[in-house]
Amino acid sequence: MSRDGERLIELVSELGGRISHLLTDMVPPAAQVHLLNAQRELITALMLIYEHRVTTPTGTRPRRGASSTTGSGRKRTPRRVGKIPIE
Repeated sequence: MSRDGERLIELVSELGGRISHLLTDMVPPAAQVHLLNAQRELITALMLIYEHRVTTPTGTRPRRGASSTTGSGRKRTPRRVGKIPIE
């Protein structure tokens, strides 16, 4: 992972920690658990998006509006993305 990615993780984690610390008095414990799980999923999604953007060469990204056909003229079937296990 790049240095920028590590700094992004630290920033998002610290921001989430500060917000959760402020809300501990107002939010019931069950809701706190739910919010922490949602925060973890959001951080995971942001990191996956960031890594994809960083590792994908700019010349290979499909342009918007471009048709997705193979060299033989057949339409490609879109790949299904599976669920990502989150601990």
